[in-house]
Order: sequence, then structure tokens, then C-alpha cells
Amino acid sequence: MIRTWLLALIAMLALCSCTVQDSHLASVDDNPFFSAYGTHFNVHPFDLIEPEHFVPAFEEAMDRQKAENQDICNNPESPTFENTIAALDRSGEMLDEVSSVFFSLVGSNTNDELQQINQQMSPKLAAHGDDLRLDPKIFTRVKAVYDSREGLDLDSEQSFLLENMYKGYVRNGALLNEQEQTRLKDINQSLSKLRVDFSDHLLAETNGFQLVIEDETSLDGLPESAIEAAAKAAGREGAWVFTTHKPSMLPFLTYAEDRDLRHRLYRAYTMRGNNGNEFDNTGIMADIVKLRVARAQLLGYDTHADYVLENRMAKTPERVYDLLDQLWEAALPVAANEVVEMQKIIDREGGDFRLASSDWWFYAEKLRKEKYELDDNELRPYFQLDQVRDGAFWVANQLYGLTFELLSDMPKPHPEAQVFQIKEADGSHCAVMYMDFHPRASKRQGAWCGTFRSQNRARGEEVDPIINLVCNFTRPSGDAPALLSLDEVETLFHEFGHALDVMLSNVTFSSTFRSADFSELPSQIMEHWAIEPDVMRHYAKHYDTGEAIPDLLIAKITNSNHFNQGFATVEYLAASLLDMKLHTLSEPIDLDVMAFEAEYLDQIGLIPEIVPRYRSSYFSHIIGGYAAGYYGYIWCGVLDNDAFEAFKETSLFDSETALRFRTAILERNGTVDFQQMYRDFRGRDPRIEPLLRSRGLL
Repeated sequence: MIRTWLLALIAMLALCSCTVQDSHLASVDDNPFFSAYGTHFNVHPFDLIEPEHFVPAFEEAMDRQKAENQDICNNPESPTFENTIAALDRSGEMLDEVSSVFFSLVGSNTNDELQQINQQMSPKLAAHGDDLRLDPKIFTRVKAVYDSREGLDLDSEQSFLLENMYKGYVRNGALLNEQEQTRLKDINQSLSKLRVDFSDHLLAETNGFQLVIEDETSLDGLPESAIEAAAKAAGREGAWVFTTHKPSMLPFLTYAEDRDLRHRLYRAYTMRGNNGNEFDNTGIMADIVKLRVARAQLLGYDTHADYVLENRMAKTPERVYDLLDQLWEAALPVAANEVVEMQKIIDREGGDFRLASSDWWFYAEKLRKEKYELDDNELRPYFQLDQVRDGAFWVANQLYGLTFELLSDMPKPHPEAQVFQIKEADGSHCAVMYMDFHPRASKRQGAWCGTFRSQNRARGEEVDPIINLVCNFTRPSGDAPALLSLDEVETLFHEFGHALDVMLSNVTFSSTFRSADFSELPSQIMEHWAIEPDVMRHYAKHYDTGEAIPDLLIAKITNSNHFNQGFATVEYLAASLLDMKLHTLSEPIDLDVMAFEAEYLDQIGLIPEIVPRYRSSYFSHIIGGYAAGYYGYIWCGVLDNDAFEAFKETSLFDSETALRFRTAILERNGTVDFQQMYRDFRGRDPRIEPLLRSRGLL
């Protein structure tokens, strides 16, 4: 029986859909997507785009792409690379434009209307994609070009596009019979809706919890900046509000002396999507896993992981497990020793309890102060957000000659966004980048870097990239500007590395084929520069006095590089292994995902003091593009540590090494075999020892 609330939701969406459609008919002439933007650098006119513009724009964009594909099918000439492969690559330009804006807003500035449109359009977009990928006439032409590839005079980028486009059609069901294709379409439709539901539920759960404090003594231990932010969140005298957004939660877990309140807040975070209410995600995750198994086997693969990894650098689940198991065995004893050290502090202070997972940040901070005399609050005044941002810009200038100019009077996806023009060393235009730094109820958690437009020359003219970098950093508090933690500093450099990967792309075609276990290399290598002493001396200046960070503090940061690495590695690996376990299931069974998770984590020996970085009910990475791919961060950890050693072997900003990294990897990412790109840069395959050293696991 369908629940009353679900019937009401369906009715509401149906009514909303009708209302939206009617308003669209009256507003087509005013729809910014239907005409030239007329903006500086041809950026999207965010100031003119309204939610009601999206449905007609999506429908027109899909109609245009269908017509473009029909023209390719009806071409009387024999299939060639130009009239079939390149033509398909050029199709769907309007759909790319509309999708990039819409899904960026859904992630970073959503509202009820956008969420309803997402519910409405996601199944339609999934069906549209299936119709194109399963069109037998199109596939016949693609296959004809692919089968004759040996006789074609194609360059390496054309060959890579042809091979991956052909495989893409096959991997999306082009060789299935009609009945199997119908089943595949049904699965894809179901998955598209489940993914939207999961994300909406997670946002609602995250925004739905507040730890409201009205007793000032419960704030004991907290830094003034955290107290001021909580008072601002409460919005009334004598109250303070903390949430499960990390800029609010982590200072509380790290400094609040009230153990019961720390536990309550942490439990709210780790139980998101698992509270048995209307936002429960456990059944959704179970259905997603089940459907993915069924789809993989329909397409001829044993598991979803086998399907996903075929096109990744790792290639097979066995190779992923080989790496994860090796690191797990090295990291687990380190984490267990960290527990022993923190328990000694508890015992010494007379605490009559065993360390719990919700205690970790509080006692890890005590241990860090004890071992290294390093206090995060001592560092924050030197990590003013704008200065850290400019420090990342400075590194890019030293490496690649890029310059960054803040632009005013530009349309923005949100009023808080900053807009920059990036220029090459010769002064020529390179890219436009939006940066949106602070949390809000309309933004999902985490940090990410996407594109509003990607670089290409598919139509013979250079299309310059438009980048969207989004974070959830600590807001300004009182008279102080936004002051970051060391983790947030590294996050900014990380996401900026993704931005460099986009802005320095130098490819011909719109279609590139990137991999989660390679694409974190450009981002993670940037984290190394963030904590290099010479780089910190440049950007880390006290926000009030302008004084550069003292060498003593830099030494403390350097000396504590291995601190808490057992925990950091184990909580990450636990999530990675859970992801792989879910996606190496070989039968489409009905799961109790939380029981499955608990049993598996116990089986691999996860210590009770650590919870996986993501649990099944809020593991949004594996709802999106990181399914059977969350391991990619540690896989790329091998790459980035080994790659950064190439700079350490020469100099921090060695021009030849930087040029080789740019031309071998950043310019070609998604157009060359991943292993070959790395070999072209390093001259050999990567070695794991630099990663083990950097994490203190040797």
C-alpha cells in the first residue's frame, strides 16, 4: 500500500508539473537558453535564469539532439570518422549547457522548485540517453567506422575517441536484443529516480538536525569563533545552534568538553538516512545496489565493479583489493596504537570510560597538543580564506605562469560566488572560474569542482572553459574574516587542482573519457604545495597583523604530518572497502544494507573506535560517479606522492617538470590511456613507497 505522504507528494509533483508547463509556454520568448547570451566571455546569464526556464530548455535541447542524431542516421554517405564520430561528439551542445547550469544549482543553491524539476526531468533525461545509445541505426554507423579503424589515418586523439565511443555504446546495451534493451531502460529509469531521492533525503536529513544549546556552560572548551558562529545560527539571544555541517560540527567534536553533547551531535551525523523516517535511505541504497547487479549481469559482467572498472586505471576488482588490503594491514595497527595513546589521556584525567568514536576528535586534539604543541586555533589566524586562495593562485603562477583577476559586475550562480578571469603567461585568455566557499541550507555538503563549459575545438573554434569550484568552509565570525583550518586549506588546494585540470585542458573533442582513479591526481598533488614551508610563508599571514606564519609553527605542522594518519587512512579505507563489497555482489539480492555493512566491517576487523568516513545511508559518492570507485583517492595517492617526488628531486617549481606535468597529464587528461599519461610524465610506472612514507605507514 502506498503511504499517504507519498500519494500527497505524487499529487503535488503532478500539480507542480502542470503549473510549470503552463508557465513555460508563456515564457519561452524570455528564456535565456533560447538565444545568444551576450555576456562577457559568453558566461551563462545566471541573473536572468529562473527555475521555470529549465523544463522547456531541457525539452528543446533533447529535441535538438534527437534531430542532430537523425541527420547523422539519414546521411546517405558511407560512415566516416567525420560524418559519424565527430558529428556525434558535436551533438547535444544545448543539452550540455542546460544540464551544467541546472545540476550545478541543484547541488549548490537548490530550492523546492528545482528539486521538483529534478524529480520530473531525471527520468526523462535517462530515457533520452537510452534512446540515443540504443538507436540501432546510430550504432550501425559507429560500428562501421570502428570495424574499419585499421585502415583510417587517425591521430591518437581520434583513435581514443573512436574506441571509447564504440565501447560506450556496447557498454550501454547496443548489442542486447529488444527484450533485454527494454529491461535495461527500466533499470536505468529506476536508478535515475532513486539517485534523486537519495540526494534529496540526505540534504533534508542534514538540514533537519540542530543541536540547540541554551546553557552557556555546555559551550566550555569551544573557541570563540565557533561560539559566535553558533550564536549567529541560532538567531536569538541566549541560544547556540550546532549542525551536522562540518564547519559547525568538527569544532564542536574537537573542543567541546561536554561528552554527551559530542556524542549526540556525532550520532546525528552518522545516522543520517538511517532513522526510519520519510528520509530513510537504507531501502534506496539496497534497491540501487540490487539494480546495479542486475544491469551489470544483463550487460555480461559478473558484478557492477567489473563493469565500472573495465574502463578505469585499476581494470579489475582484484587489483583494487590488492592495494586496499595492503594499506589496510599497514594502517590498522597504527590506528590501534592511536587509540592506546588517547586512552592513556582519558585514564590520566580520571575518565571512567573507553574511547568512543564520538570522542576521537576531542582526544586526538589533546594528543596533538601534547606531542607537537600544535593547536588548530593557533593556526587559523594565519589561514585567512582570501589569502589561502591567493596562495593557490601563486602556486599556479609559479608552475604555469597563470594570472588571476577578480571580475566585478558578472552574473553569478549565487550572490556569494567570486568570479575570476585566468590568463596565460602571455596574457591571453585561458578560463573563467567561479568560487563559492561557504555552507548554506541550499547547498549539499562537501567540496567539488565542476564545469559550466569544458574546453574543446569540436567545431573548429576554441571554446574556453568555465569552471565552478564549490566548498563548505568556515564563515567569517564577528569582526574576523573567514579563517580556515589546516584541513580546509588542503581542501581548497585540492579542489583548485581539479580546476587546473579543467582550465589547462587542450583537447579537440567535446567528449573526454576520465577515470576516478586517475582524475584525483591533479587535485591531490596540489595538496603537497599547500603545506610546503616556502609556500606557507607566502600565503599564511596573520589576518590582523599581517605577520608571516612563524617558522616554529611551520616546523610543528611539518613534524605532525604523520599525526592521526592511522585514523585518517582507516576511516577512508573502511568506506572504500565497503563500496567495493557492495558492488562486487554477484547476485541481485534484497539487502539489509546496514546489517550487511556491520557484518562486513566486523569481518575485516574495523576497530569500534572508528566509523567509516561514509556509511551506506549517506554515502553520496557511490550514488554518483564513484560507485566501485571511492578507492580512487588512495589509488591516486600512489600517483600524487610519486609525482610530487619528481618536483622534490629537482625543485619545488622546476619549470621543466611543471611543463612535463602540464603537457603529459593536464592538457591530455581523458584523451590518452591513463597508464601512458603517467609514464609520459614520470618515465616509469608509479611506486607505492612515497605514499607509505607520507602517511607514516612504513
